[in-house]
Amino acid sequence: MKELITILTVLFLFNFQAAEAQRDLSDSEITKLVLLGTGNPNPSPEQSGCALALVVNDTPYIIDFGPGLVRKSASLTPQYGGSINALEARKLKTAFLTHLHSDHTVGYPDLILTPWVMGRDEPMEVYGPLGLGHMTDHILEAYQEDISYRVYGDEPTNNLGWRVNWHEFEQEGEIYRDSNIVVEAFPVTHGSWPNAWGFRFTTPDKVIVVSGDCKPSPRVVEYATGADILLHEVYSQAGFETKSEDWKAYHRVHHTSTLELAEIARKTEPGKVVLYHILFWGSTEKEMMDEIHSLYKGEVYVGHDLDIY
Repeated sequence: MKELITILTVLFLFNFQAAEAQRDLSDSEITKLVLLGTGNPNPSPEQSGCALALVVNDTPYIIDFGPGLVRKSASLTPQYGGSINALEARKLKTAFLTHLHSDHTVGYPDLILTPWVMGRDEPMEVYGPLGLGHMTDHILEAYQEDISYRVYGDEPTNNLGWRVNWHEFEQEGEIYRDSNIVVEAFPVTHGSWPNAWGFRFTTPDKVIVVSGDCKPSPRVVEYATGADILLHEVYSQAGFETKSEDWKAYHRVHHTSTLELAEIARKTEPGKVVLYHILFWGSTEKEMMDEIHSLYKGEVYVGHDLDIY
């Protein structure tokens, strides 16, 4: 009897942990925001590189290309025990990029090539700031030996899925529209980085705003006011206080503290605030939430890889 109780306890804990690993907080059958990676340049084992998926009517849209995004995406498909068919690698065809920092782009070759190897048979459509075309063309040049071998060797494949139609934008406003989604880009301040952007996604039932990397921005306030979800980067205020003066100077103009985000949330009043690109710097999740809730009493979530909203 004791052995049976032990087995049942282990199974319960396993199922509980599995459920926690893929928290589904979505209240919509039409639109799901999936956090593929909530990390930053630090190689945290718990946080994959910064990347998101927006799934609308079973169509996936990728936002930013941090390391590990294709495998994280695949982990949510039925093949690997998940339930989101739309995130199969071969279905990843449309993507958006906030800026060209490495922690947002080192997964770009993976996004181009792995879905093709897995069967994508049409070019990707990718939208991003100036420099996207240069980066894309050089990635494809770097992998020409691989591409040529797969196309002209013995491997059954196609000659389309590795290709990329890139679209650079320079102006604020609408950059993409289809039957599922309208995408608007707005400039944000990320230090002196010349082309950093946030996005507002409007679907049939949700408005979701993604800050990208930025210090507190009036454009975020403008575009996120009344949104269903504001997904915003953040760092721990307590952790910030432990940094050297040169790092403090850097982070003040590149990123947003918990207290600053609380002020943004008070101004915008979104349905949910979700934290990503999180710099804990030794703080716990509870401590970061306490910092935010000291100024803002609304609905806030610490984002984890594979969370669904």
